[in-house]
Amino acid sequence: MIQSFTELIAWQHAHKLALSIYRASLSFPSEEKFGLTSQLRRAAVSVTSNIAEGFGRSSDKDREHFYTMASGSLYEVKSQLILARDLGYIKPQSFERLAIIANEAHKLTNGLLKKHRAGRPSI
Repeated sequence: MIQSFTELIAWQHAHKLALSIYRASLSFPSEEKFGLTSQLRRAAVSVTSNIAEGFGRSSDKDREHFYTMASGSLYEVKSQLILARDLGYIKPQSFERLAIIANEAHKLTNGLLKKHRAGRPSI
């Protein structure tokens, strides 16, 4: 039985994504510090935070809400990564690596969602 949110594979992948985004965004232009850099980092942190908060909730409905928020933040991260790539802030190979990590985190987060939706009776 999982005792901590850090044991969730979805959280582990999202954490890896957040760390990778922080590292990749170090090379963004300084004028983006309060723009894309900040927004991308906040979205990545939001994924791990929502998975952790969902894990700590007592009902499947509450967990589903936070896992849905994490999924939405992953879409935000993916969109912002495309923008960073297209602006030349990250190299294509770095984008590909980050996109793979983001896609894997998204699949795993969606798995958490499906698990908790399956656990709720339909109305």
